[in-house]
Amino acid sequence: MSEQPAEPGRGGEPTLESATASGASSRSVGADGPPAGFGGAAAASPVGRLAATVERLSREVRAAQAEAEGRALIELAKGILVERLGCGPAQAARQLTELAEQAQLTSLEFAVDVINQAARDRMSEVADAFLAATRAADDTESDSAAVRLRAAESGALAADDTQAVADALLEQALRPLGAVAVAIWAAGSDGSLTLAGSAGFSPAEATRWRYVPPDVATVARCGLTERAGQWIASLAETGLPSIGLHHHPDGGRAAVPAGVGGRIHGVLEIAWPTPLPPQPPQIVRQVEALAELCAHTLETYTLPLGPTQEPRLLPDAAELIDLADGLHDPALVLVPHLDGAGHLVDFRIQHVNNRFLDPAGRPRAVVSGALLLEAYPMAAGDSELFQRIERVYATGEPFRARRMNLTALVDQVPLAAVADISVSRHGTAVLFIWRIEDETARLASLLQHAQRLGRIGGFEQHVLTGEITWNGQLFDLFGRPQSSTPVALEELPAHAHPDDGTSIRHFLRTLLHHRRPASAAFRLQRPDGVTRHIRVVAEPVLDTDSRLLLVRGACQDISAQHWTEVALAATRDQLAHTEQQATERNRLTLQLQHAIMPPTQAPLRVPDLQVAVRYRPAETEQLVGGDWYDAVVLPSRMVLLCVGDVAGHGIEAATSMVVLRNALRGLAVTGAGPGQLLSWLNIVAHNLTGGITATAVCGLYDPARRTLRWARAGHLPPVLVRGTEATPLPLLKGMLLGVLPEVAYEEDEIQLNAEDTLLMYTDGLIERRDRSVEESLTHLLTTARTARTDPSTLDQQLDRLLTYSRSDTDDDTCIVGIRVG
Repeated sequence: MSEQPAEPGRGGEPTLESATASGASSRSVGADGPPAGFGGAAAASPVGRLAATVERLSREVRAAQAEAEGRALIELAKGILVERLGCGPAQAARQLTELAEQAQLTSLEFAVDVINQAARDRMSEVADAFLAATRAADDTESDSAAVRLRAAESGALAADDTQAVADALLEQALRPLGAVAVAIWAAGSDGSLTLAGSAGFSPAEATRWRYVPPDVATVARCGLTERAGQWIASLAETGLPSIGLHHHPDGGRAAVPAGVGGRIHGVLEIAWPTPLPPQPPQIVRQVEALAELCAHTLETYTLPLGPTQEPRLLPDAAELIDLADGLHDPALVLVPHLDGAGHLVDFRIQHVNNRFLDPAGRPRAVVSGALLLEAYPMAAGDSELFQRIERVYATGEPFRARRMNLTALVDQVPLAAVADISVSRHGTAVLFIWRIEDETARLASLLQHAQRLGRIGGFEQHVLTGEITWNGQLFDLFGRPQSSTPVALEELPAHAHPDDGTSIRHFLRTLLHHRRPASAAFRLQRPDGVTRHIRVVAEPVLDTDSRLLLVRGACQDISAQHWTEVALAATRDQLAHTEQQATERNRLTLQLQHAIMPPTQAPLRVPDLQVAVRYRPAETEQLVGGDWYDAVVLPSRMVLLCVGDVAGHGIEAATSMVVLRNALRGLAVTGAGPGQLLSWLNIVAHNLTGGITATAVCGLYDPARRTLRWARAGHLPPVLVRGTEATPLPLLKGMLLGVLPEVAYEEDEIQLNAEDTLLMYTDGLIERRDRSVEESLTHLLTTARTARTDPSTLDQQLDRLLTYSRSDTDDDTCIVGIRVG
């Protein structure tokens, strides 16, 4: 071929220089312009001229860097055209220029399209998705996004270390997205994080964050744990520490795992200066592609030693196989199995050691080399066993668990398929070890715990040889060191309380002479002066000729049980005494109440007036209450009628009732009205009865005028039954007794007619737990009307009221009834 390749930048071939130089020159003239102040006093100074020179040189350096990166992409596209078209470099250059002009693109943008079409890799997929989502809206932005991705890839691949990779990612791909800093973290096998490279953070901040110990919660650590990564709108909302927190406390963060082939090598963390809104899927995929690019770089990154780490060599597959063969537990050596796209889909069983037994009976040679999920499909459901192995391979953090269900790889029934698990990564392989729990050892451990908790010690004594064996718990019970000589059965009386010698000798005679199982309880006197209550149980072991060979038995410390029984017996005695006192107290209370408040009262002899009373004690003796009534003819020939209820139950309520009843009788002879009588009775309740409270209704009946003057102190008003109607009297004002030192009570007077019936009662007649007082009072009025319509005496009417009462409070009840003749 006679044509010579045209040099970059010469002839008609467009290059990065021609694509970017014009932009650079326009920026230098338009945006930046000539050095500010040419002709001005400030710029004319040496310092001004120096600053202008530095600014110009910086622009030239940036332009040169962009030109170099663009030239690398254009040369790569030329190489692709040479291979595809079978032409020379000069022809490929001209072809690239012509095609770019036809597509109305710059040579750099068209070169990126050629590379994406030829590569069809992760970067091209992300670029295509981004272009499809943004090209309709902004062709310039979509084309520049593809250029940024390829430029970032080119810069990362050309970089010498992860620090240069971080610089390339920030400048080429992330800063156009608004990011201001980036950090590349390398993940250690112990869960630690090491800052492999950073850009945008100060050197002091990078030095301070160069190493993050395991289990420290940071943004990068969360990104390593979550497969989908962490996209944080505002760092201040999470409270998580991270590099650069003080510079951008409210900014957004993204932490994406950097992995390839199912193995996570680190985390790519990106910082924004302001809160980060939800990102579109194409941006997320673009960042994930950059993280995968970092993973390729981190594959060759050597982690520095942490502050507590020691140098160690990663074994290759042969050394790991030798390690597995030297174990006394079953073990598998697993290597990753990737699909065509490079994704981890399974693990191949590289090797099984000689301790492994296949549940299906297959030889170890058949199992070795098979895929894990194909050979043991149940591994995917065994407590997420496969996910655990996958996680260990991805992060390098070992996984260990005790008593984990493992049915897929164990040749035992599922009930016993419990094992201790250990999974660790060594290089590119995974070592999987499990230890089946020994049922015998487990039962022995349970027995030891039961003996410890039950304070039981076992012994065995050979009759012929005299050899005695104790376990450690029995030495502890006897308060003797385990290096001391055990105590023989025949010597037990010497270590027991003298009063227990008879029971111990009977125990030994039954056991050794009659050769039958026996037991005894005695008080052990230990060398440290402590006395313990011990129960000993033993049985003889005979040979074929029925001769005694040895004795096996156990001793249990029953001191706690003994003292519990003693305390229980004392409690029973105290309870019986208390019950006896309560019974006697209730009996005396009832006698006192019945003596003062008989169920019925002798009829009063008053012209044209019938008086009847009823008292019904509480059904439960413990609820002896303070209800009281009185009906007496005063010296003035007036009739005192009253009922009352003292708050509470028991002897205190009964005695208070007696005080109030007798006080009211004494005050009534003064001739005062019912309101004044209740005011005086309130003073008695407040000052002379220990601060009790009570309710009462008091009435004075004048037989000559057939009038009733009455007052109430917090009590239900009387009920007037006239003809076929029953209505309560007005609700007069009056506070219950004993609350305030001085109270005035309102009075009312009612004119009674012939055949009128007046009822005074306590709340025990109508009170219900599930009904309001108004509903219960309505039922009482209905019953009173029905009882009055039937031809009956006053006594029969009161009995009917008691019979049809719906009260359910088991409280005592008083009723006073009068009927005018």
